[in-house]
Amino acid sequence: MPGSLSQEIAPHLPYLRRYARALAGSQKSGDAYVRACLQTLVADSSAFDMSNGAKIGLYHLFHVLWNATMIAAPAQDGSVSIFEKTAQQRLSSMTPESRQTLLLSTLEGFKAAEVAHIIGKTEDDVSRLISEAINEIDRQTATQVLIIEDEPLISMDLADIVTSLGHRVTTVARTAAEAVVAARNEKPGLVLADIQLADGSSGIDAVKDILSDFDVPVIFITSFPERLLTGERPEPTFLITKPFDPNTVKAGISQALFFNSTASVAA
Repeated sequence: MPGSLSQEIAPHLPYLRRYARALAGSQKSGDAYVRACLQTLVADSSAFDMSNGAKIGLYHLFHVLWNATMIAAPAQDGSVSIFEKTAQQRLSSMTPESRQTLLLSTLEGFKAAEVAHIIGKTEDDVSRLISEAINEIDRQTATQVLIIEDEPLISMDLADIVTSLGHRVTTVARTAAEAVVAARNEKPGLVLADIQLADGSSGIDAVKDILSDFDVPVIFITSFPERLLTGERPEPTFLITKPFDPNTVKAGISQALFFNSTASVAA
């Protein structure tokens, strides 16, 4: 890969990896597709279309590979989670186009014309696919949501988004200790977690303690996504950047619950 091309795409790789994991349902599977994308560029840089900019070209190449190939994820250490098993089963039986389109427009912030170029569809197709994805969100079974967030205005916004989708907020925790106690008192079907909390504690530590008790999908919400998208350790499948668009949070909730067969609990 020419040095100039490498420099062009490097800033976009953490976000492509985030997107790939959300689409595939696991870090290992998503990263396998990103590696294949980079290998294609190394083998033949002429496959890379720069006419609409490096970021759009990178995502477009990723989608060509995603739609054309089935790439096996590397061997897992230990047992595969229930979330990944569920994702594999569901993805094998349905088209991911509507989820791709919603994630590209909300999670990644592409405009409709840019999404159309990336996935090889018309703008009308993009509008239709987004509508289908929103309908999919509306069909999600109601679940209980634990919010770990120390900023009152942000927690209120998240609570409004959660309830607008038909889910119920069990607790808004401002510290890691509060979050762990809340999760043990009333098991959530989904966790929305900030990283830096009021007393200096960590949302990451809270999530680790919660996951040691039971499996639950988690969406991290942070102002500094680069701190978690390093490629040096296990990373969250679902990661939203602050300040967030409400539709981005809705898309993340839909995707997280899509990959989780046990997220639905009594309201």
